[in-house]
Amino acid sequence: MDQALRIGIDLGGTKIAAIALDANGKTLAQSRTGTPRNDYRATILSIATLIAEFTEHPGYIPYIGIGIPGSLSPATGRVQNANSTWLNGKPLKEDLKHALGRTVKLANDANCFALSEAVDGSGEGARNIFGVIIGTGCGGGLVIDQAIVDGPRGIGGEWGHNPLPWPEPDEYPGPKCWCGRMGCMESWVSGPGMAADHARSFGETLTAEDIASRAEQGCGKARKSLDRHASRLARGLAGIVNIFDPDRIVLGGGLSNMAHLYDQLPGLVTPHIFSDNTHIEICPPRHGSESGVRGAAWLWGRSAV
Repeated sequence: MDQALRIGIDLGGTKIAAIALDANGKTLAQSRTGTPRNDYRATILSIATLIAEFTEHPGYIPYIGIGIPGSLSPATGRVQNANSTWLNGKPLKEDLKHALGRTVKLANDANCFALSEAVDGSGEGARNIFGVIIGTGCGGGLVIDQAIVDGPRGIGGEWGHNPLPWPEPDEYPGPKCWCGRMGCMESWVSGPGMAADHARSFGETLTAEDIASRAEQGCGKARKSLDRHASRLARGLAGIVNIFDPDRIVLGGGLSNMAHLYDQLPGLVTPHIFSDNTHIEICPPRHGSESGVRGAAWLWGRSAV
Protein backbone atom coordinates (compact mmCIF):
# COMPACT_ATOMS: atom_id res chain seq x y z
CA MET A 1 0.00 0.00 0.00
CA ASP A 2 1.37 3.39 -1.00
CA GLN A 3 2.26 5.78 1.82
CA ALA A 4 2.06 9.57 1.92
CA LEU A 5 5.34 11.41 1.48
CA ARG A 6 5.13 15.04 2.62
CA ILE A 7 7.70 17.15 0.80
CA GLY A 8 8.40 20.63 2.11
CA ILE A 9 10.31 23.39 0.34
CA ASP A 10 11.46 26.60 2.04
CA LEU A 11 12.22 29.19 -0.64
CA GLY A 12 14.56 31.67 1.02
CA GLY A 13 16.43 34.69 -0.27
CA THR A 14 19.80 32.91 -0.25
CA LYS A 15 18.95 29.21 -0.07
CA ILE A 16 16.22 26.72 -0.95
CA ALA A 17 15.79 23.94 1.61
CA ALA A 18 13.87 20.70 1.06
CA ILE A 19 12.66 17.98 3.41
CA ALA A 20 10.69 14.75 3.08
CA LEU A 21 8.57 13.57 6.03
CA ASP A 22 6.62 10.39 6.53
CA ALA A 23 3.06 10.40 7.84
CA ASN A 24 4.29 10.65 11.44
CA GLY A 25 6.60 13.59 10.80
CA LYS A 26 9.82 11.56 10.73
CA THR A 27 12.49 13.04 8.47
CA LEU A 28 13.30 10.70 5.59
CA ALA A 29 15.56 12.98 3.54
CA GLN A 30 16.85 16.55 3.37
CA SER A 31 18.61 18.68 0.78
CA ARG A 32 19.32 22.30 -0.06
CA THR A 33 20.75 24.52 -2.77
CA GLY A 34 21.51 28.18 -3.31
CA THR A 35 18.70 30.46 -4.48
CA PRO A 36 19.23 31.83 -8.02
CA ARG A 37 18.64 35.45 -7.04
CA ASN A 38 16.81 37.66 -9.53
CA ASP A 39 16.19 34.70 -11.86
CA TYR A 40 12.59 33.49 -11.74
CA ARG A 41 12.91 30.62 -14.21
CA ALA A 42 16.07 29.31 -12.58
CA THR A 43 14.28 29.42 -9.20
CA ILE A 44 11.51 27.17 -10.52
CA LEU A 45 14.09 24.79 -12.00
CA SER A 46 15.99 24.61 -8.70
CA ILE A 47 12.80 23.75 -6.79
CA ALA A 48 11.86 21.09 -9.34
CA THR A 49 15.34 19.56 -9.13
CA LEU A 50 15.18 19.29 -5.33
CA ILE A 51 11.73 17.73 -5.43
CA ALA A 52 12.84 15.21 -8.07
CA GLU A 53 15.40 13.86 -5.58
CA PHE A 54 12.54 12.84 -3.25
CA THR A 55 9.87 11.63 -5.67
CA GLU A 56 11.88 8.66 -6.88
CA HIS A 57 11.13 6.59 -3.76
CA PRO A 58 8.79 3.69 -4.70
CA GLY A 59 5.78 3.10 -2.48
CA TYR A 60 5.25 6.77 -1.64
CA ILE A 61 2.77 9.32 -2.97
CA PRO A 62 4.29 12.82 -2.83
CA TYR A 63 2.34 15.77 -1.41
CA ILE A 64 4.26 18.99 -1.92
CA GLY A 65 4.08 22.17 0.15
CA ILE A 66 6.18 25.26 -0.49
CA GLY A 67 6.89 28.17 1.83
CA ILE A 68 7.58 31.43 0.02
CA PRO A 69 8.53 34.96 0.98
CA GLY A 70 5.44 37.10 0.56
CA SER A 71 2.12 35.43 -0.24
CA LEU A 72 -0.25 34.60 -3.07
CA SER A 73 -2.83 37.27 -3.78
CA PRO A 74 -6.30 35.65 -3.55
CA ALA A 75 -7.43 38.13 -6.21
CA THR A 76 -4.83 37.31 -8.87
CA GLY A 77 -3.10 34.10 -7.71
CA ARG A 78 0.23 35.86 -8.16
CA VAL A 79 2.99 36.50 -5.63
CA GLN A 80 2.73 39.72 -3.63
CA ASN A 81 4.83 41.43 -0.95
CA ALA A 82 7.95 39.27 -1.39
CA ASN A 83 11.27 40.80 -0.38
CA SER A 84 12.68 38.40 -3.00
CA THR A 85 11.28 40.94 -5.40
CA TRP A 86 11.86 38.91 -8.58
CA LEU A 87 8.94 36.71 -7.50
CA ASN A 88 6.41 39.54 -7.22
CA GLY A 89 3.66 39.51 -9.81
CA LYS A 90 4.56 36.01 -11.00
CA PRO A 91 2.08 33.06 -11.18
CA LEU A 92 4.43 30.91 -9.10
CA LYS A 93 1.90 28.28 -8.05
CA GLU A 94 0.73 27.64 -11.60
CA ASP A 95 4.26 27.63 -12.99
CA LEU A 96 5.37 25.10 -10.36
CA LYS A 97 2.33 22.94 -11.05
CA HIS A 98 3.26 22.93 -14.74
CA ALA A 99 6.95 22.23 -14.03
CA LEU A 100 6.24 19.42 -11.56
CA GLY A 101 3.20 17.90 -13.20
CA ARG A 102 1.28 17.84 -9.91
CA THR A 103 -0.67 20.11 -7.58
CA VAL A 104 1.28 21.97 -4.91
CA LYS A 105 0.28 24.06 -1.89
CA LEU A 106 1.98 27.39 -1.27
CA ALA A 107 1.98 29.53 1.86
CA ASN A 108 3.93 32.41 3.33
CA ASP A 109 7.19 31.18 4.89
CA ALA A 110 6.36 32.69 8.30
CA ASN A 111 3.00 30.91 8.21
CA CYS A 112 4.84 27.66 7.52
CA PHE A 113 7.13 28.32 10.47
CA ALA A 114 4.15 28.98 12.74
CA LEU A 115 2.37 25.85 11.50
CA SER A 116 5.42 23.68 12.13
CA GLU A 117 5.78 24.92 15.70
CA ALA A 118 2.03 24.53 16.30
CA VAL A 119 1.90 20.94 15.02
CA ASP A 120 4.87 19.41 16.83
CA GLY A 121 7.07 22.24 18.03
CA SER A 122 7.19 24.79 20.84
CA GLY A 123 3.55 25.70 20.24
CA GLU A 124 2.35 22.11 20.59
CA GLY A 125 -0.67 21.93 22.89
CA ALA A 126 -1.49 25.64 22.55
CA ARG A 127 -4.66 26.55 20.67
CA ASN A 128 -3.47 29.91 19.31
CA ILE A 129 0.12 30.75 18.46
CA PHE A 130 1.89 33.62 16.77
CA GLY A 131 5.08 32.59 14.99
CA VAL A 132 7.66 35.32 14.45
CA ILE A 133 10.46 35.42 11.90
CA ILE A 134 13.29 37.81 12.72
CA GLY A 135 16.22 37.31 10.41
CA THR A 136 16.99 38.87 7.05
CA GLY A 137 13.41 40.17 7.19
CA CYS A 138 10.58 40.26 9.68
CA GLY A 139 7.43 38.20 9.28
CA GLY A 140 4.75 36.48 11.27
CA GLY A 141 2.13 33.77 11.09
CA LEU A 142 -1.11 33.16 12.96
CA VAL A 143 -2.26 29.61 13.68
CA ILE A 144 -5.47 28.53 15.41
CA ASP A 145 -6.16 24.84 16.04
CA GLN A 146 -3.24 23.92 13.76
CA ALA A 147 -4.72 25.89 10.84
CA ILE A 148 -3.11 28.95 9.28
CA VAL A 149 -5.16 32.15 9.50
CA ASP A 150 -4.66 33.75 6.10
CA GLY A 151 -7.55 36.17 5.50
CA PRO A 152 -9.20 37.38 2.29
CA ARG A 153 -6.09 39.32 1.22
CA GLY A 154 -3.58 36.58 2.10
CA ILE A 155 -1.75 38.76 4.63
CA GLY A 156 -2.77 37.31 8.01
CA GLY A 157 0.04 37.82 10.53
CA GLU A 158 2.01 40.14 8.23
CA TRP A 159 3.20 42.40 11.05
CA GLY A 160 6.61 43.27 9.55
CA HIS A 161 5.15 46.15 7.56
CA ASN A 162 3.19 47.74 10.36
CA PRO A 163 4.81 50.75 12.06
CA LEU A 164 6.71 50.52 15.33
CA PRO A 165 4.17 51.08 18.17
CA TRP A 166 4.66 53.75 20.85
CA PRO A 167 7.68 55.31 19.11
CA GLU A 168 10.16 57.49 20.96
CA PRO A 169 10.79 60.96 19.47
CA ASP A 170 14.03 59.77 17.82
CA GLU A 171 12.24 56.75 16.32
CA TYR A 172 9.79 58.77 14.23
CA PRO A 173 9.27 58.59 11.28
CA GLY A 174 11.88 55.83 11.23
CA PRO A 175 14.12 54.45 8.49
CA LYS A 176 12.80 53.83 5.01
CA CYS A 177 11.78 50.23 4.36
CA TRP A 178 12.22 48.39 1.07
CA CYS A 179 8.41 48.39 0.75
CA GLY A 180 8.49 52.20 0.42
CA ARG A 181 7.05 53.04 3.84
CA MET A 182 8.85 54.57 6.80
CA GLY A 183 9.44 52.96 10.18
CA CYS A 184 8.18 49.43 9.45
CA MET A 185 8.89 46.80 12.09
CA GLU A 186 11.15 45.05 9.58
CA SER A 187 13.34 48.14 9.27
CA TRP A 188 13.87 48.07 13.06
CA VAL A 189 13.96 44.44 14.26
CA SER A 190 15.35 42.39 11.36
CA GLY A 191 19.07 41.59 11.33
CA PRO A 192 19.83 44.29 8.74
CA GLY A 193 17.57 46.65 10.70
CA MET A 194 19.56 46.11 13.89
CA ALA A 195 22.83 46.54 12.00
CA ALA A 196 21.64 49.78 10.40
CA ASP A 197 20.50 51.14 13.77
CA HIS A 198 23.91 50.38 15.29
CA ALA A 199 25.66 52.10 12.37
CA ARG A 200 23.48 55.21 12.73
CA SER A 201 24.11 55.34 16.47
CA PHE A 202 27.83 54.55 16.63
CA GLY A 203 29.24 54.77 13.11
CA GLU A 204 30.27 51.10 13.16
CA THR A 205 29.38 48.68 10.38
CA LEU A 206 28.64 45.35 12.09
CA THR A 207 26.26 42.47 11.44
CA ALA A 208 23.59 41.60 13.98
CA GLU A 209 25.64 38.52 14.90
CA ASP A 210 28.72 40.67 15.48
CA ILE A 211 26.72 43.04 17.68
CA ALA A 212 25.41 40.16 19.80
CA SER A 213 28.91 38.67 20.11
CA ARG A 214 30.45 41.97 21.18
CA ALA A 215 27.69 42.52 23.73
CA GLU A 216 28.51 39.15 25.29
CA GLN A 217 32.13 40.28 25.55
CA GLY A 218 31.10 43.39 27.49
CA CYS A 219 30.96 46.03 24.74
CA GLY A 220 28.72 48.83 26.01
CA LYS A 221 27.79 50.16 22.58
CA ALA A 222 26.74 46.71 21.38
CA ARG A 223 24.74 46.20 24.58
CA LYS A 224 22.86 49.45 23.98
CA SER A 225 22.00 48.33 20.45
CA LEU A 226 20.68 45.00 21.74
CA ASP A 227 18.60 46.79 24.38
CA ARG A 228 17.07 49.14 21.79
CA HIS A 229 16.32 46.17 19.55
CA ALA A 230 14.63 44.24 22.40
CA SER A 231 12.52 47.27 23.33
CA ARG A 232 11.29 47.68 19.76
CA LEU A 233 10.62 43.99 19.33
CA ALA A 234 8.67 43.94 22.61
CA ARG A 235 6.49 46.87 21.58
CA GLY A 236 5.72 45.21 18.25
CA LEU A 237 4.82 41.94 19.95
CA ALA A 238 2.61 43.74 22.47
CA GLY A 239 0.57 45.11 19.57
CA ILE A 240 0.06 41.55 18.34
CA VAL A 241 -0.95 40.37 21.82
CA ASN A 242 -3.52 43.18 22.10
CA ILE A 243 -5.10 42.19 18.78
CA PHE A 244 -4.71 38.41 18.49
CA ASP A 245 -4.17 37.42 22.15
CA PRO A 246 -2.10 34.27 21.41
CA ASP A 247 -1.52 31.55 23.96
CA ARG A 248 2.14 31.49 22.99
CA ILE A 249 4.65 33.35 20.82
CA VAL A 250 7.43 31.38 19.13
CA LEU A 251 10.45 33.20 17.70
CA GLY A 252 12.25 31.98 14.61
CA GLY A 253 14.85 33.21 12.15
CA GLY A 254 18.52 33.88 12.80
CA LEU A 255 17.94 36.42 15.57
CA SER A 256 15.85 33.92 17.54
CA ASN A 257 19.17 32.36 18.60
CA MET A 258 19.92 35.38 20.81
CA ALA A 259 19.26 33.95 24.28
CA HIS A 260 18.80 37.30 25.99
CA LEU A 261 15.50 37.85 24.15
CA TYR A 262 13.74 35.13 26.15
CA ASP A 263 14.89 36.72 29.40
CA GLN A 264 14.06 40.31 28.47
CA LEU A 265 11.03 40.26 26.19
CA PRO A 266 8.29 39.07 28.60
CA GLY A 267 9.03 41.92 31.02
CA LEU A 268 9.34 44.48 28.23
CA VAL A 269 6.02 43.41 26.67
CA THR A 270 4.13 43.58 29.99
CA PRO A 271 3.59 47.37 30.29
CA HIS A 272 1.88 47.47 26.89
CA ILE A 273 -0.61 44.61 27.28
CA PHE A 274 -4.19 45.85 27.73
CA SER A 275 -5.22 43.32 30.37
CA ASP A 276 -4.85 42.55 34.05
CA ASN A 277 -3.12 39.33 32.95
CA THR A 278 0.09 40.51 31.32
CA HIS A 279 1.95 37.19 31.27
CA ILE A 280 2.95 35.97 27.83
CA GLU A 281 4.99 32.90 26.88
CA ILE A 282 7.76 33.65 24.38
CA CYS A 283 9.65 30.54 23.28
CA PRO A 284 12.50 29.54 20.96
CA PRO A 285 11.61 27.15 18.13
CA ARG A 286 11.82 23.44 18.85
CA HIS A 287 12.88 22.67 15.30
CA GLY A 288 15.29 25.56 14.88
CA SER A 289 16.17 26.45 11.31
CA GLU A 290 14.18 23.44 10.02
CA SER A 291 10.82 24.77 11.20
CA GLY A 292 9.99 26.64 8.01
CA VAL A 293 10.61 23.70 5.70
CA ARG A 294 8.82 21.28 8.07
CA GLY A 295 5.81 23.62 8.12
CA ALA A 296 5.71 23.61 4.33
CA ALA A 297 5.54 19.82 4.45
CA TRP A 298 2.65 20.06 6.95
CA LEU A 299 0.55 22.27 4.63
CA TRP A 300 -1.41 19.18 3.61
CA GLY A 301 -2.36 18.54 7.24
CA ARG A 302 -2.06 15.44 9.40
CA SER A 303 -5.22 13.78 8.13
CA ALA A 304 -5.53 15.26 4.65
CA VAL A 305 -3.33 12.70 2.91
